[in-house]
Amino acid sequence: MKPPVLSLSLLRQMLAFAGVGVIGFGVDASVLYIGIAIGLGLNIGRLVSYLCAVTATWALNRRFTFADSSERASFSQWIRFGLSQLSGATVNLGAYYILVHNSTMAAAHPIIAVAIGSLLGMTLNFLVARYYVFRTRSREDTLSRIRRLT
Repeated sequence: MKPPVLSLSLLRQMLAFAGVGVIGFGVDASVLYIGIAIGLGLNIGRLVSYLCAVTATWALNRRFTFADSSERASFSQWIRFGLSQLSGATVNLGAYYILVHNSTMAAAHPIIAVAIGSLLGMTLNFLVARYYVFRTRSREDTLSRIRRLT
């Protein structure tokens, strides 16, 4: 049995998702520092910055990464995206915590745990975004919906 081959389309999506993530990080950090500067503090400032980053990455991923998504922009899609990002963050931070507390190498060089956690979290975020948030309807599903309406 041959191992699965990474298609150019999937690779393009993964790279676009990572690029959008970098932009999202910039939005997150910038809004956080602006929030702190205007007196929102660390907690409220972080909440505002997270919501801004999720909104920016949702919009950019809709436009560039998953442009073939069949669903029009909707509040429910934004909610699904925001929640999917939380699951990836949980995996990211969980992997980091497990590694630094159970591996002497990761404890001595925490950048290893950060990198592994980031890759795991990003992978989960990408998969959930691709197959749940920005899923495309199959031709059969679309035809079935049309038949029900007529």
